[in-house]
Amino acid sequence: MANDFAGPMIRVEDLVTHYGERLILNHVNLDFPTGETMVILGGSGTGKSTLLRHIMRLEHPTSGRILIKDKDICSMPEERFNQLRRKIGMLFQSAALFNSMTIEENVALPLRELTHLEDSTIRIMTRIKLDLVGLSGFENYMPSELSGGMKKRAGLARALAMDPEILLFDEPSAGLDPITAAGIDALILKLKLAFRMTIIVVTHELASAFAIADRITVMDRGEVIATGIPEEIRNCQHPRVLQFMNRIPEGEHADAQEYLRSLTQN
Repeated sequence: MANDFAGPMIRVEDLVTHYGERLILNHVNLDFPTGETMVILGGSGTGKSTLLRHIMRLEHPTSGRILIKDKDICSMPEERFNQLRRKIGMLFQSAALFNSMTIEENVALPLRELTHLEDSTIRIMTRIKLDLVGLSGFENYMPSELSGGMKKRAGLARALAMDPEILLFDEPSAGLDPITAAGIDALILKLKLAFRMTIIVVTHELASAFAIADRITVMDRGEVIATGIPEEIRNCQHPRVLQFMNRIPEGEHADAQEYLRSLTQN
């Protein structure tokens, strides 16, 4: 899975997106270094997942460019991007497994759809990926028979099926208890150490972000307001970053936060 591309694996240039009249991404500029894990932090509705969907070209921006290996995917013909997409794996927030297929069939699907490999080879590759995420022995289970954390792992095995150079995670800890979420973090770290993939993780979970990130970007109201190594973000003095890092609510909720603080002090 290693690659020798020297520049940023992904470069976002002046990206603007509207949903109708609503501005979602406001002139976003961001580099994703090759072989690093970038965590995109921010509250709900800040544009994090929208940015991820643009990188997968599931949505198109109003203006701006996204370059993958210096190739502009926004203007790229669909057929050409489909070839590039084979090297991009994505774990969706819901895991997005097909309920009518076994776990093995779910993971094998990209290999069956996009390659001409023999069934025996696909079976071996699928079982390697399931073993990698800790699901060896669950090949014949249906998604309904798995826990939330196991579904995420199965979705990750499918995202790894084509040996991607880029791996995207949309809220990997969503809906999981803290212990299971920590297991997903450990799995991301394992992948980072084992393969030189470029990993992008969208989350609002601070503990996860600082556990797995090489770099962190903080988004607010569709804009990048801070980016840097974890220590730089931890010490960032931008008011909105401080508010997010310290979990300080806005408006009418601020009084409730102050009340709760006074109770703990007393």
